[in-house]
Amino acid sequence: MSLSGKTIFMSGGSRGIGLAVAKRCAEDGANVVIAAKTDKPHPKLEGTIHTAAAEIEAAGGQALGVVCDIRNEDNVKRAVDGAVEKFGGIDICINNASAISLTPTLATPMKRYDLMNGVNARGTYLVSQTCLPHLLKGENPHILNIAPPLDMSPKWFKNHTAYTMAKYGMSMCTLGMAAEFEGKVAVNSLWPMTSIDTAAVRNVLGGDSMAKMSRLPKIMSDAAYLVLTKDKSFTGQFMIDEFILAEAGETDFAQYQHPGYEGPLVADFFVPQDWLEKSKSNIVQNPGYMD
Repeated sequence: MSLSGKTIFMSGGSRGIGLAVAKRCAEDGANVVIAAKTDKPHPKLEGTIHTAAAEIEAAGGQALGVVCDIRNEDNVKRAVDGAVEKFGGIDICINNASAISLTPTLATPMKRYDLMNGVNARGTYLVSQTCLPHLLKGENPHILNIAPPLDMSPKWFKNHTAYTMAKYGMSMCTLGMAAEFEGKVAVNSLWPMTSIDTAAVRNVLGGDSMAKMSRLPKIMSDAAYLVLTKDKSFTGQFMIDEFILAEAGETDFAQYQHPGYEGPLVADFFVPQDWLEKSKSNIVQNPGYMD
């Protein structure tokens, strides 16, 4: 199933995983709307909605960059209306935008708590809610949340309760909406097996050394493409990028690593230990989350 002519509304996407997914979809000739806050260059972060749009069009698609704070209902409605006006509808909604702060309870100001929950949980709910009237008119509509499996082990909460609550809020949108719209709209979550080399990893989680132990965003874009080209009956799934690619016959996972790096890869947050043990790759759990 091709994404040619399909319109994708994506939150975030100026860089990293979101941009990689957008460009992969654009290779089919998809229309991609990037709804994000970065309108002007950031001193520490690459990419804006304008550079993202240029890369999407260079990949073969059409693009629309819209300045949008997904915590703001009017912003989201205006962005969705603009997408429908330009492209005639919305076929796919990708909730990619996320805020992170790996801080314990006493070191998490409520302003930071509100940011994470406003972007992650509330933003995903709001963007999905606003896109759904248009998705319901489509032939094979999808919502894809870049969100983890719902593993309620205390180890995922004890070091950063606020972040986990916010991220799992996205996952609960998958759980609930998949059941609510079964047979009408596919709603799934996709999450990486390993850390992914993005600005968040380099700036927040450990710099170049952590980036080297991470896979490239392409693994998420290839996996997302497989999900988005499935029939809408494929719904309510919490998928790991490596597993869905392996099920599709992919065996060369070295292509997703930094060239020349042969050491272990570090697991991403929220990947259950028994899932890690099913992987055929050299992946180690972050010591802070060992059982």
